Amino acid sequence: MAEVVLLHHVQGLTDGIRAFAEELRAGGHTVHTPDLFDGELPPTIDEGVAHIKSVGGELLSERADRAVADLPQGLVYAGFSWGAGTAQEFAQTRPGARGALLYESCIPITGEWAFGPWPDGVPVQIHGMDKDPFFALEGDIDAARTLVETVGSELAELFVYPGDRHLFADRSLPSYDADAAALVVQRSREFLDRMS
Repeated sequence: MAEVVLLHHVQGLTDGIRAFAEELRAGGHTVHTPDLFDGELPPTIDEGVAHIKSVGGELLSERADRAVADLPQGLVYAGFSWGAGTAQEFAQTRPGARGALLYESCIPITGEWAFGPWPDGVPVQIHGMDKDPFFALEGDIDAARTLVETVGSELAELFVYPGDRHLFADRSLPSYDADAAALVVQRSREFLDRMS
C-alpha cells in the first residue's frame, strides 16, 4: 500500500480534508495530514490567503519541511489547492517521490515559477473543475495539460469535472460536490493502488 502526505488548502485542516484522508485510508493506504496552520481554520478562501500572508511563506515552508522530515522516502505527495503547490514541489524536489496527487492546482513545470523539470518515472494525477475560477481561469489547467503532454499519458493523468466550484472535494465546505468528489476519491485510490 502507498504512504501519502496530504496537505490542506487555505482554509486549513478542515473536517472535510480529514474525511477525504479517511477515504484514502479505507483503501488500505497510510495517509499523514499535517496541520500547517496550527489549528487555524479560516472561514473563507480570502481569509485563508490573508492568514498565509500573516504567517509568512517562509514559516509555512519550514512547517511543511518538518512535517515530512522524519517520514520515509517513497512517499506520494498530495495536496488541495494551496497545499497542492507544496505537494508538487516535494514531488519534484525531494528524492524518492513515488507519485503526486494534485487537487485543484498545478504549477507550470517551466518558467519562473517552476520547481524544475518533472522527475523521471514519477506518476502524477491532477483533478479540477472546468470553470473553477482558480484552477481553470488562472492558468492551472493549462499547466496541467502541459505537464501531461510533457510527461506522457502513461505517467500523467488530468481529470476535469464540470462545474465552477473550488475545493469541491471538501465535504465540510459549501462548495462540496458529492458526485465529483466521489469520482476524485475513486480515481485517487486507483492511482494509489498502482503504487503498491
